[in-house]
Amino acid sequence: MEDVSFRTGFATAPDGMRLYWRIVGGAEADGGADSAATAPVIVCCNGVGVSLFFWKYLVEHYAGRYRVLLWDYRGHGRSDRLPYAADADLSIGRHAKDLWCVLDDAGVDRALLAGHSMGCQVIYEAWRQQPDRVTGLVPMLGSAGKTLETFFDYSGSPAIFRQIARIIDSTGYRVHYLVRPLLESPLAWPVAKNFGLVDPFYCKRDDLLSYLRHLSSLDLQIFIHTVLATNEHDAWDLLHRIDIPVLIIAAERDAFTPVYLSKRIADTIPAADYLMLAEGSHAALIEQPETILHRMDRFIDERNPFGAA
Repeated sequence: MEDVSFRTGFATAPDGMRLYWRIVGGAEADGGADSAATAPVIVCCNGVGVSLFFWKYLVEHYAGRYRVLLWDYRGHGRSDRLPYAADADLSIGRHAKDLWCVLDDAGVDRALLAGHSMGCQVIYEAWRQQPDRVTGLVPMLGSAGKTLETFFDYSGSPAIFRQIARIIDSTGYRVHYLVRPLLESPLAWPVAKNFGLVDPFYCKRDDLLSYLRHLSSLDLQIFIHTVLATNEHDAWDLLHRIDIPVLIIAAERDAFTPVYLSKRIADTIPAADYLMLAEGSHAALIEQPETILHRMDRFIDERNPFGAA
């Protein structure tokens, strides 16, 4: 990627949590500082357990034309960690409020919101909270709520995750000494491929390892209680009221968010655009970035998801 400008900062939520953010890019190089400061903004909202690296291909593609804002949820990446994760507010609504704190701190009034996995729920909830500040939505590979009820298309998933949470809560930090070596093991890559967690033909090993390294650095209580919180959120009631440009991106072999959920979302949101990635997995954002970005380019050209200039 050519040299582009960037800014970083920490927004402070009302409860004192510091949330890390970064804005990369602006207008074309000959546009000058003023043009860069007023260029449209794409905000990227991560999946659970993920940090800024999952959006690297999108940043490389768009940072020359737009500003791309990346940020870390509480407990993730460079944002503040939580001392008592089991009692913390890790709800989707809380993350959406954190998003608005980040945008206010970064000086961004209105933006196109993109979300991956849990990030889809965050951007739906952000639209519910402040619809006038959202000019478009690009939900990728995620549901609109109650995520564990369709995880691997198995109705028993919520009970399994609740039991895992009980085990993690009862063992405390000791569980890290077991899980971290597994995530950092040379076996992590072949296991992910063989169990269909990523597409073995499209996903680059280094891209997956970046995710596993970040996941191994997380407090597992934060991770598991964030996952449980995704099942407590429900934005299905909201979808039929969304009246801005929307591009839904699904993947044929997404085991975490079955493709029929994305189709249902696309059918419920009025005039939503829809892309289904053949052979893609839940990690299609780093597996098939060229296809995704080509479709986003068309969406931007045809639907003007940045609103009035």
